[in-house]
Amino acid sequence: MTAAPTPSLRERKKLRTRQALIDTALELFTERGFGGVTLDELCEAVEVSKRTFFRNFASKEDVAMAPEQDLWRAFLEDLDTVDPGPRTLVELGRDALLAALDRMADEGWARRVLLSRRLAERTPSMAAHGLQFCEATTQGALEILHRRFGVGAPGDVRPRLAVDMLIAAHHCAVAGWVAQADGAAPPVTRDLAVRLREAVAALPGSLTMSVEG
Repeated sequence: MTAAPTPSLRERKKLRTRQALIDTALELFTERGFGGVTLDELCEAVEVSKRTFFRNFASKEDVAMAPEQDLWRAFLEDLDTVDPGPRTLVELGRDALLAALDRMADEGWARRVLLSRRLAERTPSMAAHGLQFCEATTQGALEILHRRFGVGAPGDVRPRLAVDMLIAAHHCAVAGWVAQADGAAPPVTRDLAVRLREAVAALPGSLTMSVEG
C-alpha cells in the first residue's frame, strides 16, 4: 500500500484550528448548554474569526456533531474503495464503517462522540440536523453502491433498506456504548467496534442481499 502523503504545514494548522473549535464547542456547550453559548463567544474562546469558523462548519449544530459526522464521511470514503467479496450489502457497509472507526485518530474522539451524543439528547436542533446529515449520508452511500456494484435498479428498495439497517445497527451500538460509558470506564473506540459487530450480526439475514467481487 502507498503511504498517505504527509500533510503540509498549512494543512496541519487548519486541522488544529478545526479540532480546537470542536473541542472548545463541546466543552462550552456541555458546561453552559447549547443555547447558552453564542457563536461569537465560541470564536473568541478559540481566538478565530467567524469567517474561519464558517470555513470549517455551517452552524453550531455542525460543530457540535462533527465527531460522528467525521466518522460517516470516512465511511463513505472507505465504502468507495472496500473490496466487495462475496458478502451482503450490510456486511460490506459494516466493514467500511469499521475501517472508518479505525481511522479515527485517537481515543479523544470517543470522548467527543460521548459529549456530542449527550448534547443531542437535550437539543432538538441537533436532532434535526442529525436527521438531515443521515439522509445525505444515505444518499451518498446509495450512489456509491450503484456506481461500484450496479445495485439499486428502479423499484429495488433493498439497497436503501441495507443502508438503513446499517445505520440502525450503528445507533443501537452507540446507545449501548454511551450507556456503558455513563456507568463505568471512559469510552473506548474499540468497544464501539465490538458493539457494532454484534448489532449487525443480530440483523435478520432474510432482509439482506449479496454482492460478488
